[in-house]
Amino acid sequence: MSFETRDRVLWIRLNRPERSNTVDDDLHHELSLVFEDADRDPDSDVVVLTGTARSFCAGGDAGWMEDKALNADGFRDILPDTKRIVFSQLQMEKPLLCGLNGAAAGLGASIALMSDMIVASDTAVIGDPHVKMGFVAGDGGPIIWPHLVGYARAKEYLLLGTMLKAEQAQQIGLINRVVPHDQLEAEVERLALQLARGPKWAIRWTKTVMNIPLRQAAQQLMDASVAYEMASNLTSDHREAVRAFIEKRKPSFTGN
Repeated sequence: MSFETRDRVLWIRLNRPERSNTVDDDLHHELSLVFEDADRDPDSDVVVLTGTARSFCAGGDAGWMEDKALNADGFRDILPDTKRIVFSQLQMEKPLLCGLNGAAAGLGASIALMSDMIVASDTAVIGDPHVKMGFVAGDGGPIIWPHLVGYARAKEYLLLGTMLKAEQAQQIGLINRVVPHDQLEAEVERLALQLARGPKWAIRWTKTVMNIPLRQAAQQLMDASVAYEMASNLTSDHREAVRAFIEKRKPSFTGN
């Protein structure tokens, strides 16, 4: 990740452009710490999360997922950080804006959707295709999607692993607004400065109150979510999906 502060706004950029900002062990651990650190940062009142290059965060790195599928202890070891990513985002008092500059999938979608406002490039796509990888959506999707779009739509998109274009996501209330790609940073900065120049504590505490149901949902669901995700990590279907993704072919699921 890279960091920049200007006009009381902290810009956090996911910065693995050569891998579409996919998540590996290092980035996963950094994500478990960065939101708490940003909330304590004395030089900012607003936080922006965005990505470099063409992707926001295209989910888990394929090689990383394969390693975890073959190493159950390794997957078990990342679960505390998985929960910490969700809890730390929802506990932030500072407003958190997402500049969705490109594809957001799986965990990438979850960290985008748990932001307070999302401005997306008109070239961006977002979705949670965990199931297409033979994997339970255990890193926040079942918490945030129903709150944003209702259970009927959330079940459709999560159970089918659908990726949505930015305009579709805006139409169903998943994200706030869509702008031409070359105007994205300017629009995010405009909103961030509007918040940074507003009444700090009124803004922070209004957000805090609105996040109470989300924090309660996270407390109720995250242990089960990561437990089921860990169980699905041991299945043959998951290993087949990861291998098929690496080999650029269609997976052959057996239900095992």
